[in-house]
Amino acid sequence: MSKMDMSDMDMDMGGGQMMHMGNLKRKFWVSLILTLPIILMSPMMGMKLPFQLIFHPWSDYLVAVIGTIVFIYGGQPFFSGAKAELANKKPAMMTLIAMGIGVAFVYSIYAVIANNVLNVTPQVTDFFWELSTLIDIMLLGHWIEMDTVMNAGSAVDNLAKLLPSSAHKVVNGETKDVDVSELVEEDHIQVRAGEKIPADGVIVSGNTSVNESMVTGEARLVEKGPDGKVVGGSVNGEGTFEMRVTGTGETGYLAQVMKLVTDAQAAKSEQENMADRVAGLLFYAALTVAIVAFIVWMLVGNLALALSIAVTVLVIACPHALGLAVPLVVARSTAIAASHGLLIRNRDSMEQVKKLNYALMDKTGTLTAGNFKVAEYQNLDANYQAEDVLTIMASLENGSSHPLAVGILKAAKAQSLTVPEATDGHQITGVGLSGTVNGQTYEIVSAAYLDKQKLAYDVAAFNRLASAGNSVSFLVQDQQVLGYVAQGDQIKPESKNLIDSLKAQKITPVMLTGDNEKSAQVVAKQLGITEVHASLLPEDKAKLVKQYQSDGSHVMMIGDGVNDAPSLASAEIGVAIGSGTDVAIDSADVVLVKSNPNDVVEFLELARQTTRKMTQNLWWGAGYNVITIPLAAGVLAPIGFILNPMVGAAVMALSTVVVAINAMTLHIKD
Repeated sequence: MSKMDMSDMDMDMGGGQMMHMGNLKRKFWVSLILTLPIILMSPMMGMKLPFQLIFHPWSDYLVAVIGTIVFIYGGQPFFSGAKAELANKKPAMMTLIAMGIGVAFVYSIYAVIANNVLNVTPQVTDFFWELSTLIDIMLLGHWIEMDTVMNAGSAVDNLAKLLPSSAHKVVNGETKDVDVSELVEEDHIQVRAGEKIPADGVIVSGNTSVNESMVTGEARLVEKGPDGKVVGGSVNGEGTFEMRVTGTGETGYLAQVMKLVTDAQAAKSEQENMADRVAGLLFYAALTVAIVAFIVWMLVGNLALALSIAVTVLVIACPHALGLAVPLVVARSTAIAASHGLLIRNRDSMEQVKKLNYALMDKTGTLTAGNFKVAEYQNLDANYQAEDVLTIMASLENGSSHPLAVGILKAAKAQSLTVPEATDGHQITGVGLSGTVNGQTYEIVSAAYLDKQKLAYDVAAFNRLASAGNSVSFLVQDQQVLGYVAQGDQIKPESKNLIDSLKAQKITPVMLTGDNEKSAQVVAKQLGITEVHASLLPEDKAKLVKQYQSDGSHVMMIGDGVNDAPSLASAEIGVAIGSGTDVAIDSADVVLVKSNPNDVVEFLELARQTTRKMTQNLWWGAGYNVITIPLAAGVLAPIGFILNPMVGAAVMALSTVVVAINAMTLHIKD
């Protein structure tokens, strides 16, 4: 699998302009190193500091040369971004930065010439100090933002490192060891007991159990047989099997998840777009104020004063703090998410949390462990024994990884039953499955299907078992109910805390399940859920999401990522818990790797904290500009006050520090 090296990363500089991550890192360090002599030899906003080394006129010339290099080399990405923004007629952060450093550079060159060639008095203040530090800070902000991608993907990258280095490729009936990088789709490979599975694939022969905890977070073994799907990186159990490779390299599951993280981090959230909108407004505001101030001060003063004030306005408008406001919070938030097993696919989902009204959630695998155990099996036809019913159902379920199927197969194995191979097996969407065993066609269906088809069965036994919280599956042949298997599931210990937390946040929990009403109510009562929808088909869940949204409510859907894909995609926030590969890539906004319901609580808290910190930082970043721009323009000049550039610089530095500290204080309770 190819690794995502930082030097290979690209970043969006605005308007679709891309910049190589390695170049960005290099530009930052080169610009920072070149800034050091500028700081030593150039006054900050005209204020000479004790440590500065100034030797006229050569220090001015040297600063101008170094400043020009920083301006051209370090400022290039911002001018490229500004060009794209202006081409789209949407000036934003890049345009505001480009305007500030452009004006600062031109005026500073003029200041060097005026002071050292034309000998103008009083001397003109240059802005090389502000120019270079702004470029450094903006490059740092974008580097932090891109480095966030790497931090977010590190957990998944560690999974990729767990892939074995070699595989047993089957060629003409014989196996030979090859490097995993040499595998291609449709190759046949052998996986032996205890080995790590080297690629995604489908089992073609053999039966085994697979530990997929590295992918799903659940430590239990999943039974696998012919046609069963396996994921590269999971650990094979006691069986040996052959598989057909369906995904490796860039097409494998882990590679796709890494791409998912990269795409998610590259997409701007609502708050990041807000930062761009604020920067766009500041661009127009600063330009307007600068022009008005120039005209006014030309009328009441002189050209030199008017020009100085106009340039000061444009330089002070540079978004030092605003440029770091969101990237720093995103970096901190992503690091926290990764450490808590959260993959945030869509960052906008974090900003939807404050609007949530309902949390719709699947029962099996989400609130319950999905680790079914057969509680009772019985025949309802005199021509069959109870063991016959269990044997036939095990045959039909063989090779399936569905929790109910695993429970039936374990029960058959515990009874030492001989399970014949079923043929022509296929799923009946929302109902069950069918197949042929020993030349006879059978179906496994739910009680809801029997009621719909008006088929007779032992209703009393069903009510007794369902009321105890069991899921009951029936075996049918030619519209005749032959028997049933009842299985019990355990509620996850963390589920009660999830429900209580949702209620405390005034989010109404709603249970959705394909299971029977009585079994669903047993679980709902234990957890304190009052709204329950049972006996649902996959499409019914998506319809319910739309139904809850119809009055303007915002919905979060929490599912196990298998049959819940349509509803995960329809909800404002789709959360896949213990997700399958397809849903993790295609449906969910948030993936909870560890399958722990409490991770939903942590996601909600992290989302609220992140949104709050972003908002605070935007206020800090923009607030500095809103206050200092009119003061620099001389709005209070009638009462004798014009903002001293040195004070403006100090406030600018303070604002940047406050934004950084505020971002670093983001945390959630462990």
